Amino acid sequence: MASGGLADRTTATPAGAVWTKTCLTLKRELGDATFGSWLGHAALRERSEHEVCLVAATGVARDWIRRHAWRRIGELWAQNDPEGRALDLKSRMEFDGAAPAEPVIAEVTLAAAQAAAAPVLTLHEAPAAFEAPAARPVRTHGLQERFTFDTFVPGPANEFAFAVARRVGCWADGHFNPVVFHGPYGFGKTHLLNALGWEALRTAPDKKVVYLTAERFTQTFVKAVQDRQTAAFKDELRDADLLLIDDVHFVAGKASTQEELFHTLIALVQDGRRVVMTADRPPHELSDLEPRLRSHLQAGLVCGIEPADRDLRQGILERKLTMLARQGGFPAEVRPEVLQFLADRFSDSVRELEGALNTLVARVGPELAQLSLDEAQAILRPHLSAPERKVTVDHIQKAVAEHFGLTQADLLSERRARAVARPRQAAMWIAKQITTRSLPDIGRRFGGRDHTTVLHAVRRIEALKAEDPSLARDLDLLLRKLRG
Repeated sequence: MASGGLADRTTATPAGAVWTKTCLTLKRELGDATFGSWLGHAALRERSEHEVCLVAATGVARDWIRRHAWRRIGELWAQNDPEGRALDLKSRMEFDGAAPAEPVIAEVTLAAAQAAAAPVLTLHEAPAAFEAPAARPVRTHGLQERFTFDTFVPGPANEFAFAVARRVGCWADGHFNPVVFHGPYGFGKTHLLNALGWEALRTAPDKKVVYLTAERFTQTFVKAVQDRQTAAFKDELRDADLLLIDDVHFVAGKASTQEELFHTLIALVQDGRRVVMTADRPPHELSDLEPRLRSHLQAGLVCGIEPADRDLRQGILERKLTMLARQGGFPAEVRPEVLQFLADRFSDSVRELEGALNTLVARVGPELAQLSLDEAQAILRPHLSAPERKVTVDHIQKAVAEHFGLTQADLLSERRARAVARPRQAAMWIAKQITTRSLPDIGRRFGGRDHTTVLHAVRRIEALKAEDPSLARDLDLLLRKLRG
């Protein structure tokens, strides 16, 4: 049969059918929420008989797809497309030619995308000896470009740790060694560790900075033992001017890895080199760590990072929005109530907070400024945790009464003394924030009050918490307690 004839073209598999098959697998692997947020609004457009383009809704969505799903998309596309068509990836504005100022990704063929997405072996990931290419000496290992001091938002919860990180990053004399930053997941430890690494390199480009997660440290050490390359492993780390270890609690219970980390720490400190680590708890609570290692971590400077307060969370959102808007070519604008909802609802982790904003931007992009609170809540509903939706007005009343030294009956009473009225208003405000009850329904649960009383309470608390730090802290603590 002659190739390229009419019969061949009429029996060819449509690109849309290939994409449908690909999406079915992606949806199953990524989950409905993630797929819907980043790929649900992507469109497939044909450029020619042999080339098609996946067009993401926004530049942010395009970047997420490229980092997290493009290689897998390429694999599935190749499996499902017997025609062997090339697949590119662009944002909608790129494809339509409407964003000349936005950084343009070159035409991405399937092969190039697969190659670009393949794991890159850094010096510490090399399977044998630790040797950098002669033409490009590697002096940083694994530092993430987006985590710098310029993108870090300081506030009361992290100001001491931030000041210490700045001091270490500029190689100041009189430092403590080692330095340990600790705090729960999503509090900014990794950001701070990377930021001080970049600052150290900027301040002293000739210095050697090594960044490793504790998991990577463990994997590389085990591999070095298997390959009889432990001497190269030791030399590589102990030659560092600044060693950064993220999530050191990961080595707990791993005897040989802890032993090696302990000797590495001692060698660097004795030689005047600097060591900074992060952990999810202060060293004295890391009971599974080898006692000598735990003792040496405690002997340095231990800096706790507290949960971000509401003002800091809003600052983080504003900084993140500015960055996303610049990348996507749209105004950095969002309705105040949407921003407040994000800051109040995603209070346990900065990563979750930024992830919620990422999701909104990926879904609506340039229309973010017009997004209503109800629409934002609907988009983020799959990301809301179950305990949040189970909180009742009764739970709120009991928590608020206990916090302010009152009884639940006080909040339902007619008493108008400020010591009772203000907690009552706070409870009404919280009920509006984290339950689905309407204003009239909330009023009925507060001794049969009118919905206008609840509305006044909500507005009053909104105004007061912006100017009363003590009240803002009370509300933040109550929200955390109620969300478990």
